[in-house]
Amino acid sequence: MFSVSRRDFLRGTGVAALGTILPLAGSRAAGGDFVTLRAETRQLEIDGRAATVFGLRQRDGRPGLTAKVGEDFAVRLENALTVPTSVHWHGLTPPWRQDGVSGVSQDPLPPATSQDYRFPLTRAGSFWMHSHEGLQEQLLLAAPLIVEEASPRDEQDVVVMLHDFSFRAPDEILAALRASPAMSGHDMSMPGMDPGSMPGMSGAMMDGMTMSGGGMAMDANDIEFDAYLANDRTLDDPEQVAVERGGRVRLRIINAAAATGFTVDLGSLDGSLVAVDGIPIVPVAGRRFPIAIAQRLDIRVDIPRDGAAVPILALREGAPQRTGILLCPPGGAVKAISSRGESAGPRLDLELERNLRSLEPLAPRPVDRALTLALTGGMAGYRWGLDASSGPGPLPAKAGERIEIAMVNRTMMAHPMHLHGHSFQVVAIDGRRMAGALRDTVLVPPGKTVTIAFDANNPGHWAFHCHLLYHMVAGMMTTLAYEGVA
Repeated sequence: MFSVSRRDFLRGTGVAALGTILPLAGSRAAGGDFVTLRAETRQLEIDGRAATVFGLRQRDGRPGLTAKVGEDFAVRLENALTVPTSVHWHGLTPPWRQDGVSGVSQDPLPPATSQDYRFPLTRAGSFWMHSHEGLQEQLLLAAPLIVEEASPRDEQDVVVMLHDFSFRAPDEILAALRASPAMSGHDMSMPGMDPGSMPGMSGAMMDGMTMSGGGMAMDANDIEFDAYLANDRTLDDPEQVAVERGGRVRLRIINAAAATGFTVDLGSLDGSLVAVDGIPIVPVAGRRFPIAIAQRLDIRVDIPRDGAAVPILALREGAPQRTGILLCPPGGAVKAISSRGESAGPRLDLELERNLRSLEPLAPRPVDRALTLALTGGMAGYRWGLDASSGPGPLPAKAGERIEIAMVNRTMMAHPMHLHGHSFQVVAIDGRRMAGALRDTVLVPPGKTVTIAFDANNPGHWAFHCHLLYHMVAGMMTTLAYEGVA
């Protein structure tokens, strides 16, 4: 045991960076019983260029929120932008009307107005918040949302929030995607098609294609970004988080990117993955862990006693770009790290998913409703969709049911699928049954089928969509609608 807790150690350093969780003491004053959170513009410097982005900050400039399980989530959201917005509390399970999704649970919040949210926090974990209005998420309108345990462990919490960034406006990116060359994504095998004959495709798109028997499966990136950020910074000027020599750190890694999957690389450190999407799992040891868009990983690491700075990297899927932070013991040597690695980051697959086991699995019971959801679309006109076995319209649900949804990916790209208002368990991959992790977002790679199960215990109309932002806006979104809820 250490004589000084890691939380006391961190307070002594005076660190106030995003990577360090800070308490909310004093932040409720402006809103009375409510924490005031502002959607606002802010300035960043990225690769030597000024960038105007959005943000979600408290009045003193701190990003996001930290609270304790058992407390109320009591937030007054102020819109200090010049455009309407809405904010979704990703991973939490609020009442339907407080979920923050424009056109589904509420109207957009106009500029210079505010809205109050209040509901109990029943689960500790690593969550996040982000805009659910148009393409604002690409403008970094997102922040951490950490719910601590009632009696926190003696370990230092470090948040690492990943983004992809472009100096182009999001609507320009979408317009370029919609003008991309015709390429059908409905069929997984297209004999005779030569990828090199398709004009206008980026090098990253070529790198992301897997050839097999004359067929083609594109499973990586369809957008080239200008930078990849960890806590708003590139590796050219990474955040340096003060840590204790020999101390224990809980990394809370959030993939808030709009369109990029990563692999977390701990380098020479041995890590223990203890939670996914904020929910505890049977620990998994490793040094590399995949993280799809919108997912979160809680990884425990022990800091070496030799004093050297420890890089925590995020490798872009299928491409050499990378980002990350440095964990810096007192006096530790810091070495420069390039934003471009020597090789492409690993492709995201389901190998880890197959081996995850929840510490809080669903109670065994019969399935009341089984649905199939086909993930469809392709690059031709950049159209994406969801076709349900229940027919057009929302997915049906009835309060009290155990529901299973088999998601079948008929496209050439992976889709991180997110269900609002519920936690689900991964119960099958390609028809092979398992008792997997509890999550709110799961990756469905090309040609794969992932089956999830959940209890219909939160009546409302809930968004269900691909969390690759441009896929969602281009049609890969539906709702789960409870019977009798208007």
